[in-house]
Amino acid sequence: MSAVDDLPPLRDVIRRYDLRARKSLGQNFLLDLNLTARIARAAGPLDGVDVVEIGPGPGGLTRALLAQGARRVIAVERDQRAIGALEEIAARYPGRLDIVAGDALDFAPHPHVGGAPARIVANLPYNIATALLVSWLTTEPWPPWYDRLVLMFQREVAERIVALPGSKAYGRLSVLAGWRAEARILFDIAASAFVPPPNVTSSLVSLVPRADPLACERRALERVTEAAFGQRRKMLRQSLKSLGRDPLALLAAAGIEPTARAEQIPVAGFVALARAFAGSTC
Repeated sequence: MSAVDDLPPLRDVIRRYDLRARKSLGQNFLLDLNLTARIARAAGPLDGVDVVEIGPGPGGLTRALLAQGARRVIAVERDQRAIGALEEIAARYPGRLDIVAGDALDFAPHPHVGGAPARIVANLPYNIATALLVSWLTTEPWPPWYDRLVLMFQREVAERIVALPGSKAYGRLSVLAGWRAEARILFDIAASAFVPPPNVTSSLVSLVPRADPLACERRALERVTEAAFGQRRKMLRQSLKSLGRDPLALLAAAGIEPTARAEQIPVAGFVALARAFAGSTC
């Protein structure tokens, strides 16, 4: 019997379904059910909440989320070997686990989640983690279909997500996350907790969507941050030339000094710059 339910230990499940982690799928499994329970608790009260989980693998976090009281878990899994293991969990929790076999990058949430906002909780496959986060932060309309993201990243990526102006980690991802969410690192997890152990420490990150982010055209924000951070050592009067507009006029309209560099500009400054670039306030 496991620490959270009466299902078999995860190592037994992995052996039975030949679920050895595959590097090509970005898999690093968490087998400590005490740790997966800690992650589920970090996601906040789950009673009555629909949870979307990406890449559940053998289902350690899935079991913790269900044991923690999630109304329903929608588990999106690309690896066909894991489907049998997840079906065992579904039998243990009738009507509370929906298994979606497919690529998370193609997952459309609306057929699977109800009217109330869902919550995304996942030990993300590292090879698509940033792409998934960007897709969730740029979803339309806003506020989004989820009320919180609780996600595992490599520590370096987590630091970029929560970075503030003036730090070396501050960049395009920091601006996007800061624009639409309040992000913080909850705790770190050592590489030794995973099977196989990655070469880096991992961090659990919470992102709570802002109900009213600063008005801005998303694509304009992406363009100006790409230009600014693409040559981050240069002054903005130089790096913004790639936008094909007069950088001095853009900077003046945004109230930013031409000699400033990208890492010095707060999120509000980039929003003002994006508005100037778009030519109007969205």
